[in-house]
Amino acid sequence: MYGICNLSIVPCRAEASNKSEMVTQLLLGEHFTILEETEEWRKIKIAHDGYECWINHKQYAPIKEKTFTSLEQHKAPLSNELFSIVKNKTANESFPIAMGSSLPFCEKGKFRLEESSEYEFDGNLKSAQEKTYDTIIQTALLFLNAPYLWGGRTCWGIDCSGFTQMAFALNGFQLPRDAYQQAELGTPLSFVEEAEPGDLAFFDNEEGKIVHVGIVMSDNHIIHASGKVRIDKFDHYGIFHSERKKYSHLLRVVKRMI
Repeated sequence: MYGICNLSIVPCRAEASNKSEMVTQLLLGEHFTILEETEEWRKIKIAHDGYECWINHKQYAPIKEKTFTSLEQHKAPLSNELFSIVKNKTANESFPIAMGSSLPFCEKGKFRLEESSEYEFDGNLKSAQEKTYDTIIQTALLFLNAPYLWGGRTCWGIDCSGFTQMAFALNGFQLPRDAYQQAELGTPLSFVEEAEPGDLAFFDNEEGKIVHVGIVMSDNHIIHASGKVRIDKFDHYGIFHSERKKYSHLLRVVKRMI
């Protein structure tokens, strides 16, 4: 069984309960496989990053296997607007969507989610297959001052790995969901001085576990989600928090992701 997100943002939880922590979010147009069902909940595997989580049974639309296969073969363009409105022509309803939302089978501003519904979008699109590494920082800056939210992936709330995942996705590069998973990719750099804008820096805790990630900028700065999406000083030791006047995260490794 398969499904697609037909709402602006859907919380995805660690367990089948509204009290369970939100571990990630589905954005409009993102599709998934249904692994398990209860009366109120569906355990899903998100197609674009393989993440497994639970969503409420009221917060998605079922799709056929043929549609799922087509979505896998023809990656949908992404909304490149920080905030925009789409219209469900079939229901004559409009609702907001976040940057990075998928618009399946989009042609001349019209796209489809459920088999029988047609939607309209009047805004800028970004091809999910067009790789543009040199504009990752430009994209990342659009999220500046977005509040930190555990499991979040939008300008209304985002966590550190959700931030890096979205900034890269909007430039054609697909990353896993969590920081420790992202750290398994790329080529490690021997020295911080070798880092270039767009490289990812990973940070660990006292146990040596990767717990944070940010995007390296020029002039010894980094943009990352910590309290909010912010820019701080960055060196071989870690991230220096400008307000606290101390290091907030200790560097583990810097990696080039292409």
